[in-house]
Amino acid sequence: MWQRLSFRTQLFLPLGASFFAALIMGGILLQTFATGQLADESEPGRRSTRAVAAALNNTLRTSDNPRRTLDDFVHSLGNASDIQFRAVEEGPAPSPKDGLRNLHGVPQWFIDLLIIPDMDTASPVMIDGRRVGDILFLPDLSADLFEKWIGFLALTSLVALLMVLTSTIAYVFAGSALRPLQNLGEGLTRMRCGDYATPIPVAGPPEIRQSCEEANALAATLAQLSQDNRDLLHRLVWLQDDERRDLARELHDELGPLLFSIRAGTIALIETAPAMGNLGNSAENVLQSVEALQQTNRRILDRLRPLYIEELGLETSVQTLLRNFRKQAPHVDLTATIDPGLNGIEGPLAQTVYRVIQEALTNVLRHAEASNAHVQAMVLEDTLVIEISDDGGGFPEGNVFGRGLTGMHERVRALSGSLSLLRADERTHVRCRLPVETMRDQPAFR
Repeated sequence: MWQRLSFRTQLFLPLGASFFAALIMGGILLQTFATGQLADESEPGRRSTRAVAAALNNTLRTSDNPRRTLDDFVHSLGNASDIQFRAVEEGPAPSPKDGLRNLHGVPQWFIDLLIIPDMDTASPVMIDGRRVGDILFLPDLSADLFEKWIGFLALTSLVALLMVLTSTIAYVFAGSALRPLQNLGEGLTRMRCGDYATPIPVAGPPEIRQSCEEANALAATLAQLSQDNRDLLHRLVWLQDDERRDLARELHDELGPLLFSIRAGTIALIETAPAMGNLGNSAENVLQSVEALQQTNRRILDRLRPLYIEELGLETSVQTLLRNFRKQAPHVDLTATIDPGLNGIEGPLAQTVYRVIQEALTNVLRHAEASNAHVQAMVLEDTLVIEISDDGGGFPEGNVFGRGLTGMHERVRALSGSLSLLRADERTHVRCRLPVETMRDQPAFR
């Protein structure tokens, strides 16, 4: 639970707990020492009360008119003195705590927090052996309590001031440490997404600055490795195209004439010996096999290197590919949005666009069991956008790219593009983005 809290929360929770602990400790100390202090401050008054009571009793014993002497003594005390006389008929003596209610300037909860000691001293007054009243010590504690309240406010204010000062310093320190750490985390996230060009700001304490510098150095290394990888993949694409072109030329120049020769000889054999029975049937079978081989050879040549891209242009070649798909899959309702500007795309980029569409339609035909498909190929500013979608069953879980699309993915990466496969709105989407300007600036590897 503690580890899930933010750094600022982990920092300020102990500070807040320390603040409240200091307040509680101050209250406990105030309650402990204030009681003894109030009792010590009242002890001289209590002794004086007992001495006054003893002197009064002695005077009353020797007086001719004890009652008059007592009245004169009570009159001399007044109401402001801490020493008071209370006759027996006036009832129980009041306590010093009784005068502490609604004390001006001191809240009641603070008074209730203190333990007021029992400081009332009652010394009996006797006339002719009969108790007529008591000499009481009733000190006024308002000044003492107000002093304690001011001390408590001073202590609380000091603790609050220290808390605010400490929290401000901690907040500034946490901000100076967290901001560089957030920049470092954001930079690592960009690196994970393939953005190595945006540097991480170098700031904060020396330890964090060193981490930022190391992360920037790592980004530079990864950027160089990524560029080397793209260059290598680009070269492999060129070599692959050269190999496909050479293989297609061999099949066309070597195997094509041989198949044509066999087909011509078979036709001549059928025409010269029409009534030879089983031999004529065998010749017909050979002719059918040769024609099937020729169709297979043309299909292989088309997959190896669709030469008509260079002759007719990419847009026309894609339209031809779509017409062939409609013939092979009449049960699939295929719609398309093809930009005529594709005819301006040449070289490996044109080959890649053609093969991405070809591979995606092949998957629709073989695996999707779809009834509807749509092909879009557009040139938007400097980006070539290709998307093929269908309403089929989608791709199996854990197998996003098959062998064909995996090869296309590597080829697209070599051209600094992206290829993604996703499922949305009950349709499967193959999306490809290719930068047009990148290919125009690439050198041709031979």
